[in-house]
Amino acid sequence: MSTINGSAIDTVLQAAVEDRAVPHVAAIAADRDGVIYEGAAGERVVGDGEPVSTSTHFRIMSMTKMVATTAALQLVEQGRLDLAAPVESYLPAFGELQVLDGFDGDTPRLRAPASRATVKHLLTHTSGLSYWFWNAELAHYESVTGLPNVVPGDMAAFGAPLVADPGTRFEYGINIDWLGRVVESVAGTTLDVVIKENITGPLGMDDTMFALDDARQGNKTPVHVKGEDGAWASIGNVLPDDPSWWAGGHGLHSTPRDYIRFERALLRGGELDGARILSQETVDAAFSDQLEGAPFPTEIATADPATTDTLHLGPGWTWGYGLLLNTMDVPGRRRAWSGAWAGLFNTHFFIDRTTGICASIYTNSLPFIVEDEAWKLYGDFEQALYSSLG
Repeated sequence: MSTINGSAIDTVLQAAVEDRAVPHVAAIAADRDGVIYEGAAGERVVGDGEPVSTSTHFRIMSMTKMVATTAALQLVEQGRLDLAAPVESYLPAFGELQVLDGFDGDTPRLRAPASRATVKHLLTHTSGLSYWFWNAELAHYESVTGLPNVVPGDMAAFGAPLVADPGTRFEYGINIDWLGRVVESVAGTTLDVVIKENITGPLGMDDTMFALDDARQGNKTPVHVKGEDGAWASIGNVLPDDPSWWAGGHGLHSTPRDYIRFERALLRGGELDGARILSQETVDAAFSDQLEGAPFPTEIATADPATTDTLHLGPGWTWGYGLLLNTMDVPGRRRAWSGAWAGLFNTHFFIDRTTGICASIYTNSLPFIVEDEAWKLYGDFEQALYSSLG
């Protein structure tokens, strides 16, 4: 497939910016052979006049997770990392974590977990770890104890308790930050080096990195929020550029043009332009249900509306390795067993191996997935893309 007529997609992007659903947007789509669509609308920094583009740098937040997951899966393929091993066998500090079992007034009740979390539990968000913005108990724990969340980059955040026993349920959380530290322990070097040498370097993703150099800093979009007048405005970078650890859960910057190369490698079974990052067998496992019977929620309620809306998914979803999987076709959109995920500042990607396409859409704004704004735009973009395929 060569490029498609993307005029309908352009219209969707432009309308979303004009309607103030998003401050700006860049989108890109590809098949196994290359990019078939790229487009953008709005300004990199609202009010500055410079257009956003598919070469703009975005904080991709949790789209980092699939990259860090890939680094871990590479170590599994090499026989150096055991998915069935307890996390504490690689990082003893993990063994000290307890389960938050409610509160007596403002005093947390903590108990030992009923079982030991494995590395696979980290990969599938079934270890019992959570995020404050989607778990009210953890949000309360952090507020009464003063424990920082993971975003500012303080190592103390790794003291957060579990909110469920390992293996009992899907609870989206700081698992991949822990997994990044497991990778560092096994690889004997830092996560930025592991990812550069084994993923972004081989794939030619030279604009994807944790810490941007000065030249790239000037090409980065800040986070935007809406004022009471409905207009978008920049609130700056929000996250530090010098955290005390490289966050496998949210730390990368990338550009749409760069990240689509990673998507294409997964679409092609782990290889792109002669560089193989994973075996076909491992990629197939990543796109398969890995929850081992743990229930997947149909919605995840917000515990911090300034950060995220409630995630309404409905039935028919599960989790693989690093990927949200739809178990049924979405009419007019992605086919069953496509893999996807998103970033907290409203970036989103999906890989549809049946149709043979992958795509991603980017803005840097908060809160995450507001239903009639960014979330609606994702769907409109995807629908327009599939319609354009003919």
